[in-house]
Amino acid sequence: MQHQMLEQVNAYLTALQDRICAGLEQADGSAHFAEESWQRPGGGGGRSRVLRDGAVLEQGGVGYSHVFGEHMPASATAHRPELAGRSFNACGVSLVQHPHNPYIPTSHANVRFFIAEKADAEPVWWFGGGFDLTPFYPFMDDVKHWHQVAKAALDPFGRELYPAYKKWCDEYFWLKHRNETRGVGGLFFDDLNERGFEQCFAIMRAVGDAYLEAYLPIIERRKNTPYGERERQFQLYRRGRYVEFNLVWDRGTLFGLQTGGRTESILMSMPPLARWEYGYQPQAGSAEADLYDNYLRPRDWLTLP
Repeated sequence: MQHQMLEQVNAYLTALQDRICAGLEQADGSAHFAEESWQRPGGGGGRSRVLRDGAVLEQGGVGYSHVFGEHMPASATAHRPELAGRSFNACGVSLVQHPHNPYIPTSHANVRFFIAEKADAEPVWWFGGGFDLTPFYPFMDDVKHWHQVAKAALDPFGRELYPAYKKWCDEYFWLKHRNETRGVGGLFFDDLNERGFEQCFAIMRAVGDAYLEAYLPIIERRKNTPYGERERQFQLYRRGRYVEFNLVWDRGTLFGLQTGGRTESILMSMPPLARWEYGYQPQAGSAEADLYDNYLRPRDWLTLP
C-alpha cells in the first residue's frame, strides 16, 4: 500500500514541478529553467531547476526530490522522537523565487510526503507543506490576495483549516532572534494524516495547485513598478533575513543536509545577492518603516480595511 502511495504522490509532484516552472517562465517572459538531475549516495535523488537573470526573476529555483534511507535524520526525530530507528521515504517539491524588482515579493512554497517504516510495525505516513510571501515594499492588496487564495484552497476541507494553518505559518516563519515574522505568512502544515490518505493527499494538492494562482497576479501588478538604488539596497538588506531564517531555523534545510542531499539543490533557496548592515533603522514614516511598522507581525489580513 505504501508503494502505491509513493507512486501517486510522486506522479503529482513531478507534474506540479512542470506546471509551476511553465507558469513562472511565462510570467518572466525571457528566461527558462535549466534542469540538473542528481542522485543521493544513500538512496534516491531528484531534479533541480533554476532560472537566472530573467526579465522578472533574478533567480528562481523549483526542486523535486525523492530520497530514502535506513535511518530518520536527527532533524526529523527531534520533532517526532517516536520515529527514531525507522527507515524513511521522503518526496517533495520546494521552490523559492527572488525577483529583480523590490516591489515584487519573494515567494516560497513546499509540499511533501513522508513514510517511516520498521519491521513488525505499521508504516507511519504524513503530508506537509505550505506557501509564504516575503515583501520588501508591501501592498495590502497583494497581501489580501495571497491570503484569499490560501483560504479558498482550504475552505472545501473545512473552514477551520485556513486559520489553523495561517497561525502555524506565522509561528513557523518567526525569526526569534529578530522578533519579527519573515514576511506576511500564508500557510504551513505538517504531520497531516488524521483524515486518511485520500483526503490528506487532496489537501496537499490543493495547496500546491494554489501557488501560481496566488503569486502570478502579484508579479503582473508589480513587475513594471519603477525603482532605484535605495529600493535595491533595502531589498538586499531584507534578503539577509531570508538567509538567516533558512540557515538558523528551517527544518527542511537541516533535513536535506542531514540526509546527505545535494547541497546545491538544498541551498538553491538562497538569494543570489544579499547584504547585512550593522544597526540598520528605517527612517520614521518611510516606505521602509511601513514594512516594520505594519507587516512584520502576525495579523488577520482578511479582516483589515
